[in-house]
Amino acid sequence: MSRGRNSFSLEARKINMQSYKEALELPALNLVGKCRREDTGKEPICPSEEDEISSPKEAQVKEKRRKNTSKTIPDHLLPKVAIVGRPNVGKSALFNRLVGGKKAIVVDEPGVTRDRLYGRSFWGNYEFMVVDTGGVLTISKSQTDLMEELAISTTIGMEGIPLATREAAVARMPTMIEKQATVAVEESSVIIFLVDGQAGLNAADVEIADWLRKHYSDKCIILAVNKCESPRKGVSQASEFWSLGFEPLPISALSGTGTGELLDLVCSGLKKVEGPENLEEENYVPAIAIVGRPNVGKSSILNALVGEDRTIVSPVSGTTRDAIDTEFTGPDGQKFRLIDTAGIRKKAAVASSGSIPEALSVNQAFRAIRRSDVVALVIEAMACITEQDCKIAERIEREGKGCLIVVNKWDTIPNKNQQTTVFYEEDVRRKVRALSWAPIVYSTAIAGHSVEKIIVSAAVVEKERSRRLTTAILNQVVREAVAFKAPPRTRGGKRGRVYYSTQAAIRPPTFVFFVNDAKLFPETYRRYMEKQLRTSAGFAGTPIRLLWRSRRKMEKSDGKGPSTKMQENFTGTEKSLAVPA
Repeated sequence: MSRGRNSFSLEARKINMQSYKEALELPALNLVGKCRREDTGKEPICPSEEDEISSPKEAQVKEKRRKNTSKTIPDHLLPKVAIVGRPNVGKSALFNRLVGGKKAIVVDEPGVTRDRLYGRSFWGNYEFMVVDTGGVLTISKSQTDLMEELAISTTIGMEGIPLATREAAVARMPTMIEKQATVAVEESSVIIFLVDGQAGLNAADVEIADWLRKHYSDKCIILAVNKCESPRKGVSQASEFWSLGFEPLPISALSGTGTGELLDLVCSGLKKVEGPENLEEENYVPAIAIVGRPNVGKSSILNALVGEDRTIVSPVSGTTRDAIDTEFTGPDGQKFRLIDTAGIRKKAAVASSGSIPEALSVNQAFRAIRRSDVVALVIEAMACITEQDCKIAERIEREGKGCLIVVNKWDTIPNKNQQTTVFYEEDVRRKVRALSWAPIVYSTAIAGHSVEKIIVSAAVVEKERSRRLTTAILNQVVREAVAFKAPPRTRGGKRGRVYYSTQAAIRPPTFVFFVNDAKLFPETYRRYMEKQLRTSAGFAGTPIRLLWRSRRKMEKSDGKGPSTKMQENFTGTEKSLAVPA
């Protein structure tokens, strides 16, 4: 009877192992939602009979760890796939579907996406970069129609700009968006021409198809008919687009229908890229987020750093919508990831405007701060520090990010002399107390003056943010600080005592102080200790976290009495002292 039971459990275990084997291949299908593909082209990863896998979730975690430890091909070596089409056909929704996340802003409004947006994607054994672009417009439309179709405003956030300058900037906006889309098409190996199946064939679709056929016939062009959620109606909706000269493929970026077949066609037009033989495992690449109020020159700084028109620069408020990630290599060979963000206005101003894209852009800017390592807070030289700048600075300090203050448009300050910089820095330090430790860089991005200093300062800030102090040096600094100024006594005559301190973490540097009672150290003394740490040990450009741990709490958490705890500490000290001897 036991043999039969054992054989039955062995068969059940084999069935479970087969289901786990299928579960290991699920992450590749997550990129296309509900789409399924029978042959993924991947070698099956089968656990051995000795491995005990408790659940498919654990198997997915192990697979994810294996992928993370493997060598990856850099983004600039991967083939690119561009998504083009007229406005409001679902390009950003398809981009999010392919890259597996909400990286692009998706709103049911035309003209939301303006700059090129890159995202990494894979399908089977192929890995590639997907490029989201703004809507390609046609030259046959009038300027008024273009403004209405792109929903460009000449009033929101542009009160201080002359009307003639506003109109000229709006007139150039469609050309700038099309230029960004053209760059994406030229650098891509495969082009996904996206149309709207619900709206039907449009004159703009015909002109875009002729443009692609005339100039890019040597590339793989795939006609995808979006918004075909129903499989039955999808074929009839797509049949209308045969007149464009391409074979239409009905898909739905919202539900994922047909995206599996789309990715098959994409991979058939790509050449498989093998990584270089000397490719090493990718090291830590710090991210620098460029944030600030609208029209302070954030996009100009990014373009000046990378040496190309990576993003659209315009006096139109809210030109940048998405958070644009760009790889950059410094003069010393160090790699950075630059993140250009949308201008952050006051919460009340965003709410009163009623603009959903602007609200989403501000949220993306805050997320960019959260996922960055160093934040470059850009302010306008003539405006100096405003209330909104102070709120952004408090947000940066609260997130624990390294920071440097970039005073842009420094050439607009009249009658500068040697004392101008000193007085200006004093004014900034007095108004932005949350970032009193941040270095200040003066630049003129539109002329390219002193822009390289931003990267140099950011690299220094990142090194300070990742620096560790030895326990011996740290305790020496603390002892000198306590000897110079002892903790104040309470009314009952009690005084705080610092036993020892240690650095618990980096990014940001975090120090733990073991004391007799944390309540005996007021906020003023904690700020004094932070100031002494900065004076003696540096840490310029990064916030410092000080944690105060009471001895009583340690004893209660361990469930031991004071005598036992002191005895264990004394024994541990004897052991540590006996090791060097």
